[in-house]
Amino acid sequence: MEFSIVTFLLIMVAMAFADVCWTLYFIDVEERKAHPAAFWSAMIILVTAFSVTNYVENKIYIAAAFIGAYIGTYGTLKWKLYKEKHHVQSESSQTKEA
Repeated sequence: MEFSIVTFLLIMVAMAFADVCWTLYFIDVEERKAHPAAFWSAMIILVTAFSVTNYVENKIYIAAAFIGAYIGTYGTLKWKLYKEKHHVQSESSQTKEA
């Protein structure tokens, strides 16, 4: 089984993107947005299929999937919290101006 740093990095990025998709999927499901949730569901299958077919070949690539999954979920939730915080701040500044 041959190891490739490029494949390792691609799997890591793909799994990060897959977890972004999962996180956004759950957010859209919670908000009852059917079309966006369906889109993210389809993206999850597409990206995960790429990752799985690669790390089944070489078990070391599971580490790439692990790292990518962590980064994807963590980054998406931090971005969502940042976005919500700034949305609340902009609403409160608009209320004070009115």
